[in-house]
Amino acid sequence: MSKNKYEEKLKDNRGKVYIRHVVVVVLLFVCMIAGKITTTPETVTNTVWALLPPVIAIALALITKEVYSSLFIGILAGAVLYSGYSFEGTINHMFVDGIITCLSDSYNVGILCFLVMLGIMVSLMNRAGGSAAFGNWASQHIKSRIGAQISTIILGMLIFIDDYFNCLTVGSVMRPVTDKFKVSRAKLAYLIDATAAPICIIAPVSSWAAAVSGFVEGRNGISLFVQTIPYNFYALLTIIMMFSIVLMDFDYGPMAIHEKNAREKGDLFTTPDHPYAEESEEKVSPKGTVYDLVLPVLVLIACCVLGMIYTGGFFSGESFVNAFSQSDASVGLVFGSFFGLVFTILLYFIRKVLTFRECMECIPEGFKSMVPAILILTFAWSLKAMTDSLGAKEYVAGLVESSAAGLLNFLPAIIFLIACFLAFATGTSWGTFGILIPIVVSIFNGVDDTMMIISMSACMAGSVCGDHCSPISDTTIMSSAGAQSDHMNHVSTQLPYAMSCAVISFITYIIAGFSKNAVVSLPLGIILMVGFCMLMKKKFGEKTAA
Repeated sequence: MSKNKYEEKLKDNRGKVYIRHVVVVVLLFVCMIAGKITTTPETVTNTVWALLPPVIAIALALITKEVYSSLFIGILAGAVLYSGYSFEGTINHMFVDGIITCLSDSYNVGILCFLVMLGIMVSLMNRAGGSAAFGNWASQHIKSRIGAQISTIILGMLIFIDDYFNCLTVGSVMRPVTDKFKVSRAKLAYLIDATAAPICIIAPVSSWAAAVSGFVEGRNGISLFVQTIPYNFYALLTIIMMFSIVLMDFDYGPMAIHEKNAREKGDLFTTPDHPYAEESEEKVSPKGTVYDLVLPVLVLIACCVLGMIYTGGFFSGESFVNAFSQSDASVGLVFGSFFGLVFTILLYFIRKVLTFRECMECIPEGFKSMVPAILILTFAWSLKAMTDSLGAKEYVAGLVESSAAGLLNFLPAIIFLIACFLAFATGTSWGTFGILIPIVVSIFNGVDDTMMIISMSACMAGSVCGDHCSPISDTTIMSSAGAQSDHMNHVSTQLPYAMSCAVISFITYIIAGFSKNAVVSLPLGIILMVGFCMLMKKKFGEKTAA
C-alpha cells in the first residue's frame, strides 16, 4: 500500500471512530432521558423501548461501517434497559443471560461446529488445488462475467436444503470463478444472499419448510407451506430481480461503484478492508483436479441431507417429508459436515494430493477463516436475547392483533411491513414468522382460508426481506463469509436492491389483498419488477456496462 493510500485509509478510519463516538454519546444521552421516564424493567418490557437495542446496533453499523462494536453497544443498551440501569444487573444480564447463554445453547453450538468444519473443508479444497482447478475449468467453459454470475445463481438455487449450507458452499465453489471474471465480492455476496433464504422459503424440502410447518398447529403444515409459495412475492420477485440485473448488465447504488472498480481496476473490494486470508497466497498442491472440489461438495450435500432426515426419524420409519418437517437442522448439518470432512481428508490422503500433516494444518486455518463470522453471529444471537428479554416479540404481536380488526384487505401488506421491521430489528427470520404465523392462523383459521394463506405468505416474505436487509442477520453474515466480503460492504450494497424489491412486494400484497388470487397478483408483481429493472437499466446501464 502506498503512503498516500495508507494516510487516506488512516484518515478514513479516524473519521469513522469520531462519528461512532458522537453517535454513541447521543444514543446514551437518549437512554439516560428514557431512564428518567422508565426507571424499572417492568416499564420497558413489552413496550416500544424493547426495540431500542437492535435499532441502536443497526444504526451504528450502518453509520460507522463497523459491526463488532455496534453489536456490542446494542447488547449493552438492552442489558441497561432490562436491569433498570443497575451496574451489577447490566453486567449479569449482558454476559450470563446473553453471551454465555447463547454460546451454551445446543442449536447455536451446532451451527458454530458446522461453520468450523465447513471452513476446514474449504481450506482443504484450496490447499489441495481443487478450487484453483475448478476455476481454470470454469474459465474455459464460462466465457463472460454474466455467465459467471448466472452460474452462481443457478448453483444457489440448486442448493436449497439450508441457507447456511447454501451461503458457504456456493461461496467456496464460485469465488474462484467470479474472481477470475472480476465480479466484485459485494456482488458475489448479494447473489449468494439472494439465493439463500429466498430460495429456501419457497422450497418444500428444506429446513425452512420444516420450521414453518412446525409453527402451524392443528393443520398440515407442509400442505399450507406449498399453498403459500405463489404468494411469497418477495422471494419470487428477488429471483426475477437477480436474473434481470445480471442479464441486463447494470447495477445501481453503492453496488455500481464496487462493480465499476472490479471491472476497470481489478479491485474486488473497493474499500481498504479485505477480510479473511487470501487462500491464493497459500501453498497449493499441483496435483489438484476439478474432482477434488466437486466430489467433496457432492458428498457434503448428500451427507447433510441424510443427517437432517436422520434427525427427523427417517431411518426409524418416518416418511421423507415428515422427517424433514421434524428434522433438527443444527444437528443434521453437524453430522453431514463431519462425514463430509472425513471423506475429504481420506480422499486427499489416498490420492496423495495432500499429506496427513498438510491435512491437519488446514484445521486451524479453516477455524481462523471462520472467526469473523463466529464473532458476529455470537453478538447477533446475544442481541436477539436482549430483545427477547425485553418482550419485543409480544409487543409486535400485539400490534398485529390490534390491526386485524380493520383494514382487512390491507392486512397482508401491513403484516409484510411488520414482519420486515421485526426481522430487520432482531436479525432473525425464523423467530419472526414463529411469532406472526400462529397469530395469523388464529385470526383466519376457519373464517377465510385464502386470506390466511396470503397473510402467512406475507409473514414469511416480510421475515425474509427484513433478514435480507439486516446487518445483524445470521444469513447476511454467512453470505459475507461465503463471499469473503467485508460485511458492511455487503450490507450497504445489498440494501438498495432489497428495499426496491420490498416496495414492489408491498404493492403486490395490496393487490393480493383485494384480488385474493395469485394468478392476478403475481404476474402484476413480475411486470412491476421487470419494468423497474428496465427503468434502472435505462438510467444506469450505460454507466456500468463494461
